[in-house]
Amino acid sequence: MDARSALFDLYGDHLRSRGSRAPVAALVRLLAPLGVTAPAVRTAVSRMARQGWLEALRLPEGAGYELTPRAVRRLDDAAERIYRHGDPVWDGRWHVVVVERVKERARRDRVRAALSYLGYAPIDETTWVSPRPSGELEALLETERVRAERFFASYDGDARGLVARAWDLDGLSHAYQRWLAVTDGLVADVGPGTPDEVVFAARSRLVHEWRKFLFRDPGLPAELLPARWAGHRAAEVFDAESARLLPASSRFVDRCLRSGG
Repeated sequence: MDARSALFDLYGDHLRSRGSRAPVAALVRLLAPLGVTAPAVRTAVSRMARQGWLEALRLPEGAGYELTPRAVRRLDDAAERIYRHGDPVWDGRWHVVVVERVKERARRDRVRAALSYLGYAPIDETTWVSPRPSGELEALLETERVRAERFFASYDGDARGLVARAWDLDGLSHAYQRWLAVTDGLVADVGPGTPDEVVFAARSRLVHEWRKFLFRDPGLPAELLPARWAGHRAAEVFDAESARLLPASSRFVDRCLRSGG
């Protein structure tokens, strides 16, 4: 796990609920069980600050970093998608986004990647659809300086057929099945007597692997998914294991946030 990804996971999973800030020394202690070195942590937080995700500040314990409002929006939205509870309610309408043509390739690729992350799928080069609007869409368009028309629409046709063309459901299903196959190896040996830092590392890897589905799964309503959808079983396993490992992980986080580790 690279330092930048580990920091995003750490802030989103633990520090967001603890004031969204931490001393650099605590960040180093927290990521040590994941094999992330102190120089890698310092390099990553500096890079994330330049990218607008973190802001440097002075804390009583020393130099630290807190989440920017942009990062708070991103992590709060991600948390809603990571800790799914039940099937999302859908009114049968699609959120349609028609973006202007972007000539610059690098910016065009960024916009496409970001729209995919937010749960949209392309119908053609400029038209994207999602079963629900994303709260981050406006920020994305403003950051990339892209104009777009946005509206809700009903689809006059087979909605399941539209989904099958827009998203790779077979590939996503196989990804969930692979996740289920490897998850047991991540947490099977973690029990009541396992040291807190080991539990923290196991849970961090569990969350990290699960978070990858943010880039692939738009959170489609149940009525648009195949029967016996593998994602539902995977979500049940994730919820159970992440909850089981949370108390010990939280103890380790709280200990590291206290001066001296």
